[in-house]
Amino acid sequence: MSEPDEVLDCRGQHCPLPVINLARRLPELPVGAVLRVLADDPAAAVDIPAWCRMRGQEFLAAHPSTPAYDVRRVL
Repeated sequence: MSEPDEVLDCRGQHCPLPVINLARRLPELPVGAVLRVLADDPAAAVDIPAWCRMRGQEFLAAHPSTPAYDVRRVL
């Protein structure tokens, strides 16, 4: 697992808060940056990749053991 540019800790937050916080933070990072979202809400496994598809961002990986999700800012 490569190191992200930034980590957003959303553990303990329930749907839809991890996606809302991702949507707020990602535009503040430079294009090409990787944001790792730590989210233990089971819905995040579906919500984060779906949000990336809808918003044109790149979903890189899920790390179920952490649980963490890596997103690259494209736009």
